[in-house]
Amino acid sequence: MKIRKKITKILILVLILLSVVQSTYCTTEENLNELNKNVQSEAAVIIEATTGKIIYDKNAKEKRYPASTTKILTAIIAIEQCNLDEVAVASENAIKSIPSGYTTANIQIGEKLSIKDLLYALMLKSANEAAVIIAEHISGSVEEFSNLMNEKAKEIGCENTHFVNPNGVHNENHYSTAYDLALMGRYCMQNETFRKIVSTTSYTLPATNAYESTDRTFSNTNSLIIKNNNNRVDNYYYQYATGMKTGYTSNAKNCLVASAEKNGIEVITVVLGADVTVEGLSVKFLDTIKMFEFAFNNYSFQKVKDKGNFIKTIEVDNATKDTGKLKLTISDEIVGFMSTDTKPEEIEPEIILDDDISAPISKGEKVGKIKYEIEGTTYEADLIADSDVKEKSYIKIILYVIFTIIILLVIIGYIRIVNMRNKKRKIIMRNKKM
Repeated sequence: MKIRKKITKILILVLILLSVVQSTYCTTEENLNELNKNVQSEAAVIIEATTGKIIYDKNAKEKRYPASTTKILTAIIAIEQCNLDEVAVASENAIKSIPSGYTTANIQIGEKLSIKDLLYALMLKSANEAAVIIAEHISGSVEEFSNLMNEKAKEIGCENTHFVNPNGVHNENHYSTAYDLALMGRYCMQNETFRKIVSTTSYTLPATNAYESTDRTFSNTNSLIIKNNNNRVDNYYYQYATGMKTGYTSNAKNCLVASAEKNGIEVITVVLGADVTVEGLSVKFLDTIKMFEFAFNNYSFQKVKDKGNFIKTIEVDNATKDTGKLKLTISDEIVGFMSTDTKPEEIEPEIILDDDISAPISKGEKVGKIKYEIEGTTYEADLIADSDVKEKSYIKIILYVIFTIIILLVIIGYIRIVNMRNKKRKIIMRNKKM
């Protein structure tokens, strides 16, 4: 029976690998359809970290219970508001308020720990009492800290999130969405301290005033970053993974906010409502790996325009004849994140010129904008003058007009004189004949 289960697990992993290989020969749309069939979690999303572009979406804005993925927001608030060496004291409430069955790091009432130690306990062990200790240290109570969390979530851009505690202990009024959690993850991964913590594989709490031993060592619950040298079948190590946080309650099922970086592309993924296992394998990790591979195999940053590329020529009002035709070039390189099916050279830009463009114009001066709309994301740069444009000189024009008038008057005067002389000659000739 054990051999049969092991063979089944191997076959499942082999099928995943085969689907990844096959995806390189299909279009992005075909691979997206395949991903939709294979992602088993109830809600999921992939976003690109730099642009925030949504690459994949399955019920991503549906309100769900986030379980311990809540802790990524608790962690970033602590990092931003505290010195890592600050010491917090574990209150009786922090220790005794954690319901039975929820994970703890065996922190003692009255124990003094640094914010740094609490963050590692929070993010690696998923210690629920560590979250409450942090909340009380910063805001005085869980309720006040929850208000702070909700304010921070809105600041990040979350529209469907409401937290009532710092750890994700189940509560009907404690909810978020896959997309909102992805926004939180994207925001958090911009912080180097946060990145370091969530990429750490194990951590040991030091001996303290209330706990003399150093036996509280825990591994990161995110198996994507844990190398397994025992060749276990359920090894979920993904070499490009960089973090982030797992979660589980019976109501939320398995949850995972994760991140990975490959070839200059970083993506944030979220899966919510995943079954615990299928054939003994963890769905949250399998779905996440599928999503990572889809993103890296089907999307890339592609150059659309180089800095200084010629865009178009325009006629400038009030310019001299030899400088009036102005070439416009692009101020910055434009690199877009797009599917590998997209051809950058076929993307037509929108050109927006400034109002009332007229001479004089200096070389390098901004005269407009160029915009590229690429798969829902806008990229733009300035349009700049490639040369100086000189203004027509009105003094020269006036002098030219005066000079022209003088010449005309001279010519008219000369004609009159000639005409008068001719008349005199005719009169003289007439008189002679008489």
